[in-house]
Amino acid sequence: MIDRDTIKLLRIPFSLLLMPVFILALSQVQRSFSWIDALYPFLIIHFLVYPASNGYNSYVDKDQDSIGGLEKPPMPTIRLFYATLIMDIAAILLSVWLVNIAFALCLLTCIAASRAYSARQIRLKKYPYTGFLVVAFFQGGFTYYMSYLGIAKEFLELNASNIWVMLACSFQIAGVYPLTQIYQHKQDLDDGVVTISYKLGYRGTFVFSAIMFGICNLCYFIYFSNINQIASFYIIQAFFLPIAVFFGYWFSQVIKDTRNADFKNTMRMNILAAVSMNICFIVLWLKN
Repeated sequence: MIDRDTIKLLRIPFSLLLMPVFILALSQVQRSFSWIDALYPFLIIHFLVYPASNGYNSYVDKDQDSIGGLEKPPMPTIRLFYATLIMDIAAILLSVWLVNIAFALCLLTCIAASRAYSARQIRLKKYPYTGFLVVAFFQGGFTYYMSYLGIAKEFLELNASNIWVMLACSFQIAGVYPLTQIYQHKQDLDDGVVTISYKLGYRGTFVFSAIMFGICNLCYFIYFSNINQIASFYIIQAFFLPIAVFFGYWFSQVIKDTRNADFKNTMRMNILAAVSMNICFIVLWLKN
């Protein structure tokens, strides 16, 4: 029986903050598809794979301080490990049954990368640059490719245009990821983990994230220019504006006092970014 703490550590609401990449892929599928074609891969990714990844990370780390989505996480038990294992297996089996084998293989690759990121035997997260690149690639461009495959039931053509949108997704994650680590420097160091945010420092993290967001926008501009949908790029800018405003405000507060690089501001940034971009990409989907 799964207890309340185990469910809490799966952090399903936090997993939904990763929806924008999937919805962007949904908005760019050019062939006709039914709502069920989109629903199955969405549920498998966001209600099985991502929560299992969150739970496994919590089981391995046994965090006592704030983590993404939980200010005061409970202590994990072996039940959490078994829950994540069952969810990952269910995700693969459901993918083969309800979607296709190619999608299931992509999903298996994501699960393997996630486990390698957290597992003590490999522990990619303790390497600041390798961990950063793995997260940016798999949660960004690879997830876009996998989501497109799951919805359209066909491989995304890796042409000059689509490479740019996949890069945009990876740079978008690359901008957000260091900000999610900024309040955990001490906790990570105590666990032997040196994050890219720690390497960059408080101010450096904001500067680096701003550069990543700038490159992300450039990639979006090239992509939408190539497919003759430049209006979609300007729609993205409109929804990105509130994110940029809060980002600038938060940075100014951290410059005054680094204690403002805390859990609450990080979650505000994450929620604002996720809600804004989810609505943005839904607009693009309806537009197309």
